[in-house]
Amino acid sequence: MRTRHPKARWTSLVLAVAVTAGLTACGGDGSSDKKTTATHSAAPAPDAPAPNVPAGPTATRIAEPVVAGELARDLNTPWGVALLPDKDALVSSRDTGTITRLGPGTPIPVVVGTVPGSVHRGEGGLLGIAVSPTYASDHYLYAYFTTAQDNRIVRMTYVPGQPLGPPEVLLAGIPAGSNHNGGRIAFGPDGMLYAGTGEAGRKDLAQDRASLGGKILRLTPEGKPAPGNPFPGSPVWSLGHRNVQGLAWDSTGRLWAGEFGQDTWDELNLIRSGANYGWPAVEGTGDDPRYMNPVAQWATDDASPSGIAIQGDVVYLAGLKGQRLWQAPIEGSTVGEPKAYFQGKYGRLRAVVSVGPDELWLVTNMTDGRGTPRKGDDRILRLVLN
Repeated sequence: MRTRHPKARWTSLVLAVAVTAGLTACGGDGSSDKKTTATHSAAPAPDAPAPNVPAGPTATRIAEPVVAGELARDLNTPWGVALLPDKDALVSSRDTGTITRLGPGTPIPVVVGTVPGSVHRGEGGLLGIAVSPTYASDHYLYAYFTTAQDNRIVRMTYVPGQPLGPPEVLLAGIPAGSNHNGGRIAFGPDGMLYAGTGEAGRKDLAQDRASLGGKILRLTPEGKPAPGNPFPGSPVWSLGHRNVQGLAWDSTGRLWAGEFGQDTWDELNLIRSGANYGWPAVEGTGDDPRYMNPVAQWATDDASPSGIAIQGDVVYLAGLKGQRLWQAPIEGSTVGEPKAYFQGKYGRLRAVVSVGPDELWLVTNMTDGRGTPRKGDDRILRLVLN
């Protein structure tokens, strides 16, 4: 039975004691002083012991993100962003299945190709993309997308000025549905490919180790279960997730993930190998020793987190329904008081990308069918940390 919590304004948590104020949460345009609940993680499941992990860094410089310009506009359902070595980027379009190049070296965006087999339905389509960490030698571009039967991960060659190479299927059979498709992929500091998946609206899949749905997966660049995974022969890195669309690493190499809640709490989680994050038994903090608690949680009206980035050991979380960018400084194994920026100013926010020591890119998502596009939507904004 799922643990329920009333929607509320929240105060900071001190030493893992949650104090919830009896106030009703605002909708998508809440004020910048809205509080969140920052929590320490509970113990992992008994059958999934946590590995030895660093105690974690503490952010020492917390800067205000300021919009310094617009990199692109009039984009169609932008979803994933993959940075190229020359500081340009490739951007996926969920609905059209196209990949577009843009950035400082390509001021007028150019479509470089279409991923064959990508099918848009509901929240599905061409989702996350990632550039190989050895791109200079192999020119591989990885993509996560929805087909008529499943979600899958492929890789293609991308050489500027040439057509995209044919996709090589690395992993198929990820559950797909009209929603909860996950879709974020990223290479970790260990050189392995991580993928956040959703349970495709079938809650039981999140707790089923044999299913790829409702998980964070860890793969070799060839799509095989990565060495050191917690369950032998399986790509599963962690389980008990509802819909993971944000992946990022801190300076000590620890993985953090943003996760959509159902009705009550969206989550920021510190991910540990083999750990169980509780869905559907728990939404948000449940203090059940079998499951990990989130490090921070938000009322679903205030977040709906899609992409996250970590810059200088500060987490940035892009909110779709919340229409704001959350900033949360890492403090060891928890985070400090989160702060919101840009509430309602740019609409739904799909992704935030770290591109340098003092620069982020912020991707809007008003053309995804749940927003009301304004002139110029969708766009990619350049943020500087002031």
